[in-house]
Amino acid sequence: MAVKFLPFLHKTLTQNPKSKSLYVSYFLNHTLSQDQYDPPFSLTKKPKPKNTTEPKETPDPNNHPKLPVKSDLAFDFRYSYSESNPAIEPIGYREPKRFSPFGPGRLDRKWTGTAAPTQLETDMDKLMEERNRVLGDPLTEEEVAELVERYRHSDCSRQINLGKGGVTHNMLDDIHNHWKRAEAVRIKCLGVPTLDMDNVCFHLEDKSGGKVVYRNINILLLYRGRNYDPENRPVIPLMLWKPYAPIYPKLVKNVADGLTFEETKEMRNRGLNSLPLMKLTRNGVYVNVVDRVRDAFETEEVVRLDCKHVGMSDCKKIGVKLKDLVPCVPILFKDEQIILWRGKRNQELESSTA
Repeated sequence: MAVKFLPFLHKTLTQNPKSKSLYVSYFLNHTLSQDQYDPPFSLTKKPKPKNTTEPKETPDPNNHPKLPVKSDLAFDFRYSYSESNPAIEPIGYREPKRFSPFGPGRLDRKWTGTAAPTQLETDMDKLMEERNRVLGDPLTEEEVAELVERYRHSDCSRQINLGKGGVTHNMLDDIHNHWKRAEAVRIKCLGVPTLDMDNVCFHLEDKSGGKVVYRNINILLLYRGRNYDPENRPVIPLMLWKPYAPIYPKLVKNVADGLTFEETKEMRNRGLNSLPLMKLTRNGVYVNVVDRVRDAFETEEVVRLDCKHVGMSDCKKIGVKLKDLVPCVPILFKDEQIILWRGKRNQELESSTA
């Protein structure tokens, strides 16, 4: 009886199951299979031999033989050149001065909290002579038109975006990297720096050594010079992180100069209840804001700028720039609104002319 049952069992286990009663036998057949390529199982991985060699020591980046980096640039290193004023001393710092953004021991200059001043005595006449030699003869109108046609398009690959940080230190390295393979670089300016494009152009030319050959609203074309040699480019050590902004004196006083407390309060309420002169957008182009405010002060004593969605930080930066460019007196920053007072000077001029 057992001999007759074995062939039947073997035939059942080797055929595809066609009924539920045969699934058990089919599963047992595949489970007990000795074939190593059976689909329900995967090959077992052989254990890797243990590595008996000692791990290699990673070199310390601060002990590099080329450190500290020495640069011959004849200006103080700052995070932003166009958006900082060396004449205004901070009243405090948010981080210790020993934390240099260039990294510990990576620069031969000492970080003061806002800048890394140069330690070399520079001859300005020799510096200007070398800069003029690199620039060479001025470009002709045909050459300028050719450069403008090549780099003026918005899809240009040789473009650097200049944001609210202005002309930053690391941007100088980006400019020279573009100058390796291109005669000029297109710079698109947005945000707070566009209030004073003359200042942006000055720092670009002064810090990079190039020449702005084209300027249209917020688009600049920075030319490297006829005799520029990428092999002899200046050494520009990079900042590894953005340093914390120091603490500066309070911009808006409780009582404006030349006014009493009641008059200051009345000016602020009048500005908040007046119609906005302009509505500024975030990272917009503000090239015409200064002229608009100057024209408004000819008839108005208080002006309001609507900076909704711009951000309070950018509002204060805009107020600082308008204070010097218009000039005027910022008397209130509230709910992303800027209230500007034209000051006593216009009243004195009107009384003297009358």
